[in-house]
Amino acid sequence: MSDQIKFIVDNLNKEPFGKNYNLITFDSLEPMQLLQVLSDVLAEIDPKQVVDIREEMPEQTAKRMLSLLGILKYKPPGNATDMSNFRQGLVIGSKPVIYPVLHWLLQRTNELKKRAYLARFLIKLEVPSEFLQDETVADTNKQYEDLMEAFKTLHKECEQLKTSGFSTAEIRRDISAMEEEKDQLIKRVERLKKRVETVQNHQRMLKIARQLRVEKEREEFLAQQKQEQKNQASIISRKKEAKAEELQEAKEKLANLEREVSVKTNQTREFDGTEVLKGDEFKRYVSKLRSKSTVFKKKHQIIAEFKAEFGLLQRTEELLKQRHENIQHQLQTIEEKKGISGYSYTQEELERVSALKSEVDEMKGRTLDDMSEMVKRLNSLVSEKKSALAPVIKELRQLRQKCQELTQECDEKKSQYDSCAAGLESNRSKLEQEVRGLREECLQDESRYHYTNCMIKNLEVQLCRATDEMKAYVSSDQQEKRKAIREQYTKNIAEQENLGKKLREKQKAVRESHGPNMKQVKMWRDFEQLMECKKQCFLKQQSQTSIGQVIQEGGEDRLIL
Repeated sequence: MSDQIKFIVDNLNKEPFGKNYNLITFDSLEPMQLLQVLSDVLAEIDPKQVVDIREEMPEQTAKRMLSLLGILKYKPPGNATDMSNFRQGLVIGSKPVIYPVLHWLLQRTNELKKRAYLARFLIKLEVPSEFLQDETVADTNKQYEDLMEAFKTLHKECEQLKTSGFSTAEIRRDISAMEEEKDQLIKRVERLKKRVETVQNHQRMLKIARQLRVEKEREEFLAQQKQEQKNQASIISRKKEAKAEELQEAKEKLANLEREVSVKTNQTREFDGTEVLKGDEFKRYVSKLRSKSTVFKKKHQIIAEFKAEFGLLQRTEELLKQRHENIQHQLQTIEEKKGISGYSYTQEELERVSALKSEVDEMKGRTLDDMSEMVKRLNSLVSEKKSALAPVIKELRQLRQKCQELTQECDEKKSQYDSCAAGLESNRSKLEQEVRGLREECLQDESRYHYTNCMIKNLEVQLCRATDEMKAYVSSDQQEKRKAIREQYTKNIAEQENLGKKLREKQKAVRESHGPNMKQVKMWRDFEQLMECKKQCFLKQQSQTSIGQVIQEGGEDRLIL
C-alpha cells in the first residue's frame, strides 16, 4: 500500500497536475478532497469530466465516474457483493476504493486518453427495434454505422502514418528510382513514336487502340458491377428467406396464442359461468376496482385512527384500574381497622348479580320481539327483490345470448382482418425492401460516380504536373529548368548538405578550442580574484594611513596647547 501511495503522490506532483503532496498530507485528505483528486485525474483523461464535486450531488458524481471507468474498462476486484461495496465506497470517498483506481489511472494515462477519445465516436447508440421500422430512422442509423466504420478506417490509417516515418535517404532513393523510371518511359515513348510514325494511318490506329482500351476498361467495370449486383441480389434473397421464416414463426406463435386464449376463455366460462371482460366492460371493472381501492384506503385510515384511539383508551383503562386497585386496597385497610373486612366486596357482588339478572330478563323479551320483526322484514325484502329482478334477469339472458353471437362474429371478422393485414404487410415489406435496395444501389452508383470524377481530376492534375515537369526538365532554358521540381529538390538537398558541412566544421572547431578556452576562462577568473585581493589590500593600507595622520595631528595639537 505504501508503494502504491508513493507512486500516486509522485505522479500527482508532476505535470499536468502540479500538486504539492507528500505521503502524510495525501493520506490525511478528507473524502471530498480525495474524490476531487480522482475527478481531476479523470478530467485529464476526458476533458468533459471537469467538475467541482461540491456543486454536484453524490449520486451524480458516482454515476459519472462509474460511467467513465466502465468506458475505460476498469475492472474492480471481487464479485457482485464487492461491486456493490465498490459503488458505495466511491460515493463516500473510501480510501481502499479510491487508491487502486488512482494507481490504475496514473499508470496508463496516455493509453486511457486515447481510449476516452475513441469512445466518443465508437460507442454505438442502441436504437430500439420498433423505432427501426421507420425508414428515416433506419437510414439515419445505417449512415451512423457507416460513418463509424469510416472513422475506424481513417483512424487506423492515421496511426499507421504516424508510426511509419520516412528518412531522407529513402526519399532520395525513391526520387532517383522515379527519375530512372521516368527516363525509361520517355525513351520507350520516343521509340514507339518513331516506330508508329513509319506506319500508314497511324493516327487512326492510335485512335482505335485508345477506343479499345476505353472499351476494355468499361467491360471490366461492367463485369465488376454485374458481380456486385449478383452479390446485393443474393443478400436480398437471403434476407427475404429469413423474413419469410420469421413471418411463418410469428404466424405459428400467433395461432398458438389464440388457441391458448380460447382455452383460457372456455376454462373461465366453465369455472364461474361468466364471460371474460372485454373493452369497455374491462375499463368499467378497472374503474370500479379503483373506486373500491380508494374506499378501502379511507376505511384503512379510519381503522388506523380507531386503533390509535383504542390504544389511548386502553392505556387510560389501565391507569384507572391501577387507581381503582389502590383505592380498594385503602378501603380494605379501613374495613380491617373497623372490624368489617370484606363488606365492600360482598356489597359489590350483590349489586352486580342483581344488575345482571335485570339485564338478562330485559334482553330475553327484547330478543324475541326483534327476531320476529326481522323475519317479517326479510321475507318482504326477498319478495320485493324477486319481483324487481325478474324482468332484469330475463333481459340479461337475452343480452348474454346476443353477446355470444356478437363475440363469435367479432372473432370471425378479426381473423379475416388479421389475414388481410398479414398479406398487405408482407407486400409492403417486400416493396420496402425493393425500394431500400434500389436506393442503396442509387447511392452506391452516385458515390462511385463522384469517386471516379475525383480520381479523374486527380489523375489530370498529376498528368499536368508530370507534363510541366517534363517540359521544364527537357527545356533548354535555364530559368525553366530552375522551376522544375527535381532542380528544386536538388538545390534544397545541396543547401542542406552545405549547411550540415558548415555545422560539422563549426562543431569540430568548438571541440578543438574547448580545452584552451576553458583554461583561459580559469585564468581570467584567477586574475579577477587577484585584482580583488589587491583592491582589498590597497583599501586596507589607505585606511591605516589616514588613521595614523589623524593620530599625529592630534599629538601636535596637544603640544601646542
